[in-house]
Amino acid sequence: MNRRYQHASMDWLYGLGHYIVIGIYDAAFRGEIIGLENIPRTGPFLVAANHASHLDPPFIGAQVPRQIAFFARKTLWKPGFATWWMNGIGCIPVDRDGGSDVSAIKRVLQSLHAGKAVVLFPEGTRSPDGVLQPPKAGVGLIACKTQVPVLPVRIFNSHVAFGRDGEIRFGTPVSITFGPLIQPADYDDPSARKERYQRASEKIMSVIAALKERPVTVV
Repeated sequence: MNRRYQHASMDWLYGLGHYIVIGIYDAAFRGEIIGLENIPRTGPFLVAANHASHLDPPFIGAQVPRQIAFFARKTLWKPGFATWWMNGIGCIPVDRDGGSDVSAIKRVLQSLHAGKAVVLFPEGTRSPDGVLQPPKAGVGLIACKTQVPVLPVRIFNSHVAFGRDGEIRFGTPVSITFGPLIQPADYDDPSARKERYQRASEKIMSVIAALKERPVTVV
């Protein structure tokens, strides 16, 4: 699949950032990409991925050839360029655990209603060593309330490329695997009642955990 096929559907600022990130990824962090055929070409969906680095949102977004919305911590909205940029590309400000943030959920619903995709991280925060962490209920809550398909994604080695130590290691291959869509009937069990959202998060996370990495091809 040509990941650049829907450039015309992107806002100009998002499209600019999209191709800048593609260039950076291809030049300095290029790994193996699996499953691009699983990305829906039309309609709303959620992207659920593991999280180990600040590189995860832009690198995953760069592989999705359509405009998507990202969560970002409310504390990042400070006067200056960062706020202008995040507002311009459609970031959704959220408290640390997005599942209880009513305003963020409303923004998600608006984005999905507009036919966009939204990126979520079930773990809620970055893993310090790349090891998958238990999911929080927030992603399950949003998935169950929106009833849209979930695209599971696993990103590998991003914590090595740019981890919590703040050092960027250019030349580190970062690979990404996109799994088949998870339909609402496969993650949502209304009979679980109080455990419904947590169980949905766990089901989604189990699919992410099962995704495999293709060894990087050395040319």
